[in-house]
Amino acid sequence: MSVTRSVALFAVAALFEIGGAWLVWQGVREHRGWLWIGAGVLALGAYGFAATFQPDANFGRILAAYGGVFVAGSLAWGMVADGFRPDRYDVTGALICLAGMAVIMYAPRG
Repeated sequence: MSVTRSVALFAVAALFEIGGAWLVWQGVREHRGWLWIGAGVLALGAYGFAATFQPDANFGRILAAYGGVFVAGSLAWGMVADGFRPDRYDVTGALICLAGMAVIMYAPRG
C-alpha cells in the first residue's frame, strides 16, 4: 500500500471522527437534537472501520499515528466549520504532531 493511500485513509478517518464528534457537539451543546447526535454516532462508528484498512497490523501504531492527523484535522475543522483562527502555537503544535505521525507510521523498519 502506498503512502498516498495510507494518508488518504487517515484523512477519511479524520473526516468521520472529527465530523462525528462535531455533530454530537452540535446536537447536545447547540441543542440541534437527536438527529444530529445520531448522525454523529454513525460517523464515529464509520471512523472505527476506516482505520482497519491501514497497511500496518499494529493497532497501537495506527492509533498513535492517527493522533497527529486528529490534532491537525481538528484545527482545520474548527477553521472551516466554526470560524476558528489558530494562532502560531496551534499551527506549530499541529506541524509537530504531523511530523510525529510521519515518523511513527512511515519510518523504514527492518
